[in-house]
Amino acid sequence: MNANQRSEIFKRLRAANPAPTTELEYASTFQLLIAVILSAQATDKSVNLATRKLFADAPTPQAILALGEAGLSGHINRIGLYNAKAKNVIATCRQLIELHGGNVPHDRAALEALPGVGRKTANVVLNTAFGEPTIAVDTHIFRVANRIGLAPGKTPLAVELKLLKSVPNEFKHDAHHWLILHGRYICKARKPECWRCGIADLCEFKEKTDPYKA
Repeated sequence: MNANQRSEIFKRLRAANPAPTTELEYASTFQLLIAVILSAQATDKSVNLATRKLFADAPTPQAILALGEAGLSGHINRIGLYNAKAKNVIATCRQLIELHGGNVPHDRAALEALPGVGRKTANVVLNTAFGEPTIAVDTHIFRVANRIGLAPGKTPLAVELKLLKSVPNEFKHDAHHWLILHGRYICKARKPECWRCGIADLCEFKEKTDPYKA
């Protein structure tokens, strides 16, 4: 895929959705961090259902820490791996309070040092909360980047580095959101809906689908 194709892809994605953002619900950088931690191997919908009550009852790291693991587990037990996530979230809240005054650090190394926070989660927080042009590669973005030829790679990190190198600067801040939404609703895993895709003529996927064929 050449530079002109990549630029046109993002121009079209921007035209269709000029102000993309995460579908996770949050009211502070801290709540965004917790929601992203909880979203690992879970849908945004299931996370939002759990965090609406959680954040109403415990909106701060101090309040969540006061719940303890058992109390937090009761709030998030609709989410996959909730026991392990409760343990990580409690440990993260304690670390935020002890090391960062209860604030979410604007620093990759400090974010990735938090329990349950890896590169992808750090990228989401840096991008969505702090406005950095990072690209968090989840399963949707990994699939889309490889399937359409935008930034093929064998690992999420390889795809991320290729995207950072090849996505034009004017699109970098929102690229993560455009690609994840495209993968979630159009370029789906089992059967991409190529017939209603606005970039189908630009992508390199050879087995484009037809709604009238099984």
